[in-house]
This record gives sequence, structure tokens and C-alpha cells, in this order.
Amino acid sequence: MVRPYAVKGRKRKKREENYDREDEEQSAEDETESAPHEEKETEDAHELSGIPIQPYEPKSQTGAVFILEKASLEVAKVGKTYQLLNSDDHANFLKRNNRNPADYRPDIAHQAILAILDSPLNKAGKLRALYVKTEKGVLFEVKPHVRIPRTYKRFSGIMLQLLQKLSITAVGKREKLLRVMKNPVTQYLPIDSRKIGFSFSSVKLVDIQDYVAAVNDDVNFVFVVGAMAHGKIDNEYVDDFISISGYPLSAAGCISRICGGLERKWKIL
Repeated sequence: MVRPYAVKGRKRKKREENYDREDEEQSAEDETESAPHEEKETEDAHELSGIPIQPYEPKSQTGAVFILEKASLEVAKVGKTYQLLNSDDHANFLKRNNRNPADYRPDIAHQAILAILDSPLNKAGKLRALYVKTEKGVLFEVKPHVRIPRTYKRFSGIMLQLLQKLSITAVGKREKLLRVMKNPVTQYLPIDSRKIGFSFSSVKLVDIQDYVAAVNDDVNFVFVVGAMAHGKIDNEYVDDFISISGYPLSAAGCISRICGGLERKWKIL
């Protein structure tokens, strides 16, 4: 039997494989070049970026310090996970443990912190420090240039992480944006400062703009505002205890008035 001979000609298949191989190599190079950019974008997405503010020298300029007292920020194990307690999501859990759900309002501290950090006072570099003290006595510092999440869900996650790990550091940086500190808060306050507490129950009703305008320019302000739903702050370390409205104000509303008075005093537009 005669063996059939194949017709000689170009082998297109092999050449097509070469073309395919070149395309694969080219696409692999493109992926390699784009990989660092994708990693960088992922890192940037998780980094807590700061609010742009003007730098200032605390030694040569005065500023303001805010202390939020009795903030309702408490962590508990609900089911199998630890969560930041709030009256909306954990009402049944709080009732089973003989606690009043109305007292668990971490959203008040969230709104108050945003009111301080978003103010022109902070963006002009006049906020020297922000401290928050919880109902359980835990004291932590919030850096003036940190950007707190706008939504409560993300804020709750950050507070949960802070109270468990005691600090939060920006990705790629060593700076601690939030950190738990030792009590008392008075050891961190400027020496030449005037400590002012606020409460609707105070008999001293003043106009905040006139009040801060009468204080000397070389004095630092320390404002103590309650971040709870009911009750009043402790006035053990305050120099003056005042009320700035004839009507009850929320913590965020009170802070807005305070910042407005200081911005008028220091001509911050």
C-alpha cells in the first residue's frame, strides 16, 4: 500500500500560534504595568485622608480646645460579634439587660465631632485639640486634620476599632489619627487657658459672641460640651459655667454657635 504524501505548503497554524503568543505577552505586560496603579488606588481608598488646614504655631497663636463629655460610646458583645451599642439597632438587647435604650445615642457624638472638624475654625488652623470622654470614662483624642466618616455605619466601625485596639493609624503613615489616652484630660490642656462649660440649666445666660470677644487675645479657650441625650456635664475643672441660648440646644447646635463666635472674634470668613 502506497503511503499518501501531504501537499507541501505554509503552515499557517504555527504562525497563528505565534501571533496569539505575542498578544498574550503584550496583555501580560499591560497587566504588569497597571498592577502598581491598582494597588496604589486600593491603598488610597482605605487611607483616612485629612482635611486640608492651614498650619499654625501653637506657641505664637492662641486657639480652641473642645472636650465632648459623657459620649455614649460603649462596646458590647451582641450575639457572636462585638458592636457599638445604639438605641435603634440594640433596643431589645438593652431592655433584656435592664438598660434604657434612650441613653445609648452615639450619633450625638458623631454629629458633634463633624460639627467641630467641618468648621472654618478648624480649617483655619485654630483648633488645637479635640478630646472625647465616654460615659464609662474612656478618654481619646481626635486629631484636627482627620476626616471622620460621614455615615453613622462607618463611624460606628471606626469607634469599635478604636475602643478595642486603642488607636487608629493612617495607612502608610505612622501618625495615630485617633488614640486612647490616660485620664485626667486636664493634664493635656494649655496652661494659659479659660475652661468654659455649657449647660441649658446654667443661670448665666450670655451671648457667645460678646463673651469670647471680651476675653484677652493671649488666652486659649477650652470648651466642655455634653455629648449625651440627657443630664449635664461635670463642672469640677471648668472656670465658668454658662448657657448660650434660652432654649435647649443639641451638642452640634451648641458647637456651631461657639465656632461662629470664635470665627467672628478671629475674623475667619
